[in-house]
Amino acid sequence: MGGALHVVIGLGNPGPRYEETRHNIGFVVVNRLARETGGKWFNDPEARCELAATELAEKEVLLVKPQTYMNKSGEAVAALLRRADIAQHDFLIVLDDFYLDFGRLRFRRNGSSGGHNGLYSVLKHLQTDQVERLRLGIGCPPLGENIIDYVLSPFEPGEEREKLAGLGCEAVDLYLREGIESAMNRFNGQKEDLII
Repeated sequence: MGGALHVVIGLGNPGPRYEETRHNIGFVVVNRLARETGGKWFNDPEARCELAATELAEKEVLLVKPQTYMNKSGEAVAALLRRADIAQHDFLIVLDDFYLDFGRLRFRRNGSSGGHNGLYSVLKHLQTDQVERLRLGIGCPPLGENIIDYVLSPFEPGEEREKLAGLGCEAVDLYLREGIESAMNRFNGQKEDLII
């Protein structure tokens, strides 16, 4: 390994109550990356994050799970960046998006939170919208269903959560290998059929 440290931050809510929910697909992706590369999670109480150092795409990578609950993710991210001396542009946020069809991925270099409270918290605490992010489509709530209830509910049996997470891992790998431009060209606008 060598070169600069790359940071991949999955957004989610800590604890078993939220583990299987749609809102936690960011955690699912970084958990899978850690598992597949031999990264071991440890708790950093000062940054209020769980961290796993590993090697991915031939790079040194720090995987991160904020432990502040989704709506306060920015507190943990800002604390981590300060403590680890990580530049604000040297990381990728991985999160769910109910505006995207299930199985659709989208990379963006910057922009608003798009109504996502976790990303909103990150942008607010870092005081910038110049944050690269990977959105994983979890599908729209059924007509009449409360959005919060929907994102905090488990995936349906026919929704291939692990395949979605695998696609997210593939996207992160390409991002690290070739940069966000290549990742955008490969994944943006493409929808995988992950519902059986």
